[in-house]
Amino acid sequence: MPETAPAPEIPEVDLTTFTLERAAELGDKPALIDGPSGRTITYEQLDGGTRALAASLASRGIGRGDVVAIYMPNLPEYALIFHGVIRAGATSTTANPLYTAHELGHQLTDSGARMLFTVGPFLENARAAAAEAGLDPESIIVVGEGDGDETTLAELLDGSGDPPQVGYAIESDLAVIPYSSGTTGLPKGVMLSHRNLIANVLQFAEVIPVEEDDVLIGVLPFFHIYGQTVIMNAGLHYGATIVTMPRFDLGGFLGLIAEHRVTMTYVVPPIALALAKHPAVDEADLSSVRMVMSGAAPLSEDLSRAVAERVGAPTIQGYGMTELSPVTHVAPIDSRKGGSIGPAIPGTECRIVDPETGEDAEV
Repeated sequence: MPETAPAPEIPEVDLTTFTLERAAELGDKPALIDGPSGRTITYEQLDGGTRALAASLASRGIGRGDVVAIYMPNLPEYALIFHGVIRAGATSTTANPLYTAHELGHQLTDSGARMLFTVGPFLENARAAAAEAGLDPESIIVVGEGDGDETTLAELLDGSGDPPQVGYAIESDLAVIPYSSGTTGLPKGVMLSHRNLIANVLQFAEVIPVEEDDVLIGVLPFFHIYGQTVIMNAGLHYGATIVTMPRFDLGGFLGLIAEHRVTMTYVVPPIALALAKHPAVDEADLSSVRMVMSGAAPLSEDLSRAVAERVGAPTIQGYGMTELSPVTHVAPIDSRKGGSIGPAIPGTECRIVDPETGEDAEV
């Protein structure tokens, strides 16, 4: 069994306390910026918003053992809701914004969700899914403006009161239930504890450090564990600024990198292919980018080298799975072996086996 560096020390705190531990110190520094509009949530506003939301959720009977669903694209409010739910002692379940009403209804039913956060354009699906899952219409909360009688996020943030004092069991209490891709049937909920998620942020950052002056682009969806851990939670824990994109388009992506001087760019192979081949990249200012990282599917050595040459920054990849929170392997930034997922991250044990026999392979 290959040896890896020792695991980092994992603090005995909940995921939100860990993620926002520097919020008071960072104060009015932008934590999240909505790419299309420029609307900004500072670290102070994010921390205060999660506390206000937790207090309002508690007043509505949401607490430890309850599940709250988030069905929306990447917006600055995503992180606020995600961590407000956790601060109330509850568990977030994050849903693909491309889901049909029936697919969302399955996740609501399967996870036992008691409340659903969404945005105005998704309300029709959200209402149908809630009805399918037997949720009261009053359990739907709208971010921004709705077209009916639903409660808005702004109303919940306008309440008074303190967040509840929650006695978390970080090894067993679930922080989030993301859903797998459903390769064999319907998507399945993956139960991840506070400790699971904190550990992976720390493990990943020992190989790919995130600095306070970094700017990350949040184009990968936060409902998916890659974007959730590697961009949203790691970025906020280390005090970076995250620029969110509700959906990918290459022109907007390149423009936001230039406008906000993005330093760390997390992508998937189809975006890597666009960076390597599309003529628009020739006109883009990507001089601020210090790293491109790809994940979620294999990136060939040729494509990795083509991206690095075109962007002018090291291009690496990693490997993981939702069940592992998610990263298990990642190539260091200075890696010269294109196409490799790199070694196992600190504290990770792995085996190489013969798929035919199940026996350990010679290495």
